[in-house]
Formats: sequence, structure tokens, C-alpha cells
Amino acid sequence: MLTRIVVGLGCALLIAGCSRQSDKAFDKEMREYLLAHPEVIQEAAIKLKQKQAAAAVGALKNAQQRLERDPRDFVANPNGSITVVQFYDYRCTYCQAVAPEVLKLIANTPDVRVVFKEHPVFGSVSDSAAKVALTPQAQGKGLGLYRALMSQRKLTEARLDTVISSVGLNPQDVRAAARDPAIAQHILDTRSLAQEINITGTPTFVVAGQVIQGADMDKLDQAIKRARSTSYEALASNPNR
Repeated sequence: MLTRIVVGLGCALLIAGCSRQSDKAFDKEMREYLLAHPEVIQEAAIKLKQKQAAAAVGALKNAQQRLERDPRDFVANPNGSITVVQFYDYRCTYCQAVAPEVLKLIANTPDVRVVFKEHPVFGSVSDSAAKVALTPQAQGKGLGLYRALMSQRKLTEARLDTVISSVGLNPQDVRAAARDPAIAQHILDTRSLAQEINITGTPTFVVAGQVIQGADMDKLDQAIKRARSTSYEALASNPNR
């Protein structure tokens, strides 16, 4: 079918020539052809969707190591056999709403390792919180800082210091550690990774080749169940199975 449109458009090009006047003739011929064969548009749309899906699968496969095994990321249940990657921002309302469910998932399913990707998208306070969370002191507190930060409905710089203190850390020491250029680079690398695999918002979860946008825990649970019973390669090639 697509061959027919190529041939048809080729004929239209031959008729149209290369002049400005013939551009109008080409447009007319193309329009007439598509009106006569509307099924070609549907087929082209299907082919485009398939091509985009294949490209997305390839991008995720190429990024799998950086997604799941970056040693700089904090990981809960590090010995789990199934990996869930979460991109989030502490000032994101939906990230805050889903955080208790993420914590339940970690507590109730030890076979699921959760990789935390600091992905600040809501301005300077978000940047500060992400940098603080990536300091050795904060990562040493496990999930304590994540839980405390996600409970803040309106995080500010002052409240960030209060949260740091609430988990038993010295705000001045942590803030000094957060200025390490390596931490800033870590965040830049995460942003670049998100762009590469077309993650545009938070929260976003990635499980065995499937990207789940938003706070959709039902879809996340389904993806985890599929991952338990299916190989990564099979899931990546057909994430909606």
C-alpha cells in the first residue's frame, strides 16, 4: 500500500516539475491521490507508530545500564531481581502523592529494587533538594530524607534545612557537601538520560523496557507482575503485553 503512494507521489512530482507554479500542481495531485486512497494515511500512521515504538525500545535498551546500574544513584532493596527506576522531584505534587505507595512497595516487595533518579524540574529549591539528597550524608540515611522531603507540601530553602536537621544531619555540613561539582554533574547526566528516553515529566517509572508516566501505581504493579514472569527482552519488544 505504501508503495502505491510512493509511486503516486512520484508521478505527481513528474507532472509537477520544479517551478513555483508546478508546486501547486503537485499539491493538487497529492491531495487528489490521498482523497482517492484514504487508507494509505491510516497505514502510514500505523507504520510511523511502529517505527516510533521500535526507536523507544532501542533507546531504553541502550540506556538500561545507566538507568538501572549507575553506582551514584540511591537504591532501595539493592538485591532485588526486578528493577523499578523512578524519576521524581520533591516539589512535584504527584511525586508527593505517590511517595507513600513507593515506600510501601519497597517495604512489601523485597524482590523489587528501586532506583531513585533525582530529576529536579521545578526550579532552584528542587535543585537544592536533589543535590542535598545526593550527598554521602543523606544517602547514608537511607529512605529517611526521601520520606521527610516528600511530606513537605511547600518545600522552601528554609524548610529544606529543617528537614535535614530532622533526620539527624547538620544542614551546614550537608549544604557544603552538596556543592560538590560531581553532584551537579550527576543531575545533569540524569537530565540528559531523561531526554534521551523521552521522559518529559515527573513522576515517571521505568520497568523492564516499559515507561510509565505519572502516578499510576496500578500500571506500575502490572508492569512488575509482567517482569516477574517474562524476560526483559520479551517485555522490551512488547511492553504492552
